[in-house]
Amino acid sequence: MTKNDKKQQSKRRSPAMWLVGLMKPYAHKILFSTLLIVLANLADLTKPRIYAIIIDDFLKNGGNPDGNFITSSLTNLGISYFAVIFVSAVCSLWQSRIITRICQKILHETRMKLFDRIHRMKLKDLDEMGSGRLLTRATNDVEALDEFYGDVLSGLFRDVILLAGIIYMMLSMNVRLALAGFAALPVIAAITLLCRGALKRNFTKMKAIIGKINGFIAESLSGICVIRSFSREKEKCEQLYKLDRDYRKTTMFQVLINGIMRPIMEVVNSAAIVLVLISGFRLAGIDTSFAEAGVLVAMTTYIKQFFQPINDLAEKYNTVQSSLVSADRIKTLLDRDGDLEYEDESAYAAPMRGDIEFRNVYFAYSGEDWVLKNVTFHVKPGERAAFVGATGAGKTTIISLLSRFYTVQRGEILIDGVNVNDWRLSSLRSQIGVVLQDVFLFVGTIGDNVRIHAPISDAEVEEALRVSRADTFVSRLPGGINHMVSERGATFSTGERQLISFARAIAHKPAILVLDEATANIDSGTEALIQESINTISQGKTAVFIAHRLSTIQNSDCIYYLEHGEIKEQGTHDALMRKNGLYAALVRAGDEQK
Repeated sequence: MTKNDKKQQSKRRSPAMWLVGLMKPYAHKILFSTLLIVLANLADLTKPRIYAIIIDDFLKNGGNPDGNFITSSLTNLGISYFAVIFVSAVCSLWQSRIITRICQKILHETRMKLFDRIHRMKLKDLDEMGSGRLLTRATNDVEALDEFYGDVLSGLFRDVILLAGIIYMMLSMNVRLALAGFAALPVIAAITLLCRGALKRNFTKMKAIIGKINGFIAESLSGICVIRSFSREKEKCEQLYKLDRDYRKTTMFQVLINGIMRPIMEVVNSAAIVLVLISGFRLAGIDTSFAEAGVLVAMTTYIKQFFQPINDLAEKYNTVQSSLVSADRIKTLLDRDGDLEYEDESAYAAPMRGDIEFRNVYFAYSGEDWVLKNVTFHVKPGERAAFVGATGAGKTTIISLLSRFYTVQRGEILIDGVNVNDWRLSSLRSQIGVVLQDVFLFVGTIGDNVRIHAPISDAEVEEALRVSRADTFVSRLPGGINHMVSERGATFSTGERQLISFARAIAHKPAILVLDEATANIDSGTEALIQESINTISQGKTAVFIAHRLSTIQNSDCIYYLEHGEIKEQGTHDALMRKNGLYAALVRAGDEQK
């Protein structure tokens, strides 16, 4: 079977079979755990038989006539009773530890695969799914699997094997009484079938609502400043209230089902015991040879034991349904092989010279709603190219395509004469340093945010901060480069975050430096320092600028004016000003605003 066939087979498997398949590498340990369960259950099943011997052979007959050493005295029976308790306890503890280890390993592997899969999804799919749904799969859904493997799996084998053992013991003692006790099974089956469909639909709905709530809260936290600026706190709370009300309804339905099933099971349990007692008295009246009170006691004990795992299984049924829904959602995400970015080790990888060429590139985020149309340009190594135009003209899209975050529908993009699709992703992106207007800083130190886990020394970090002029404020912070950064760098100004982002790009020594509105939020004094550092670090590198602040791009080797995804004008600043076209009008409009 080929690797592709295995993937297709995995996609066809049900969530339940997928969960079972995850246990395959641990089959030998699970087999040993099952053996321990059998031993523990045998010990538990022996206890009612000891009751029967004590009642029938000692309390009623005054002794055991069979001469068996174990059952020949109450002392031996007492020792045997405590022995089976000890065996049951040791086997249960051992089995629980084994299953718990297996479960945690499975969950760890699943969580890591899921996290890796999310990181390798294409941006268009990430945008489509949204952070809330992905967050739910990585947290709530994995937690549901934890409940399945931790609570259900560890008890499921035990309950099933215990049921089988109880049935055998009851039938071996007295078939008529056993059948009277089993009369309740059709009622239990009917209740389970009635609840199954409703519970599954409810859990599916619940998971979807949780995803919406997670996404809503994450979005609200990210946009908290906007919410407060427009005094929309009350309205946002009302939106969350509506979502939470829907979630509360699904939760209350689950509580209702659980509340109904538990007492029904208790009633059925009591009814089964009554049936056994009535059958025992009738049997004693019909068959004078039946006078074993101990057997009757043992039977009622087995009935109680019989319904204990059934009650457990009924309660676990809710967990199973929730886990299957979560497993289906996780499995669906893990099966998205065709929508992932793969690191091809055999792909092209070499030190980048920085030669960029777009040939008749067409690109649309959806359908044929073209964001770029027939875009063609060539930036030679060491040159500076700038893209200007109105918002939505397609400037930032060019950068996304350059780093292969998206794939073009028509045309091709070449770097050093090699199509970007043929470059190894890690080699391609590690040699393109991007500074965005919307800077994202991670929780950690300033040094960590500059390195992003790359092997960059403190000296190199400090040099990058110096070149970017970020050292002017970092040096004043407690700890310097070891100063802790809060979430998203909330304690820094917009300009300070931008300078750290600039240092981040410098420290990784890119062959191509891309600045997307990178100086938009920096004051004029800082901008002069940035321009000086750009002149220093861009020597021998290709620099691509996207800017509204036209003063930052006037020294570019070529300026491209974009409008509705098409290059309308191109040339140096002086040449475009002499042309007195769209670019010149943009410059004059900027001068008037000053």
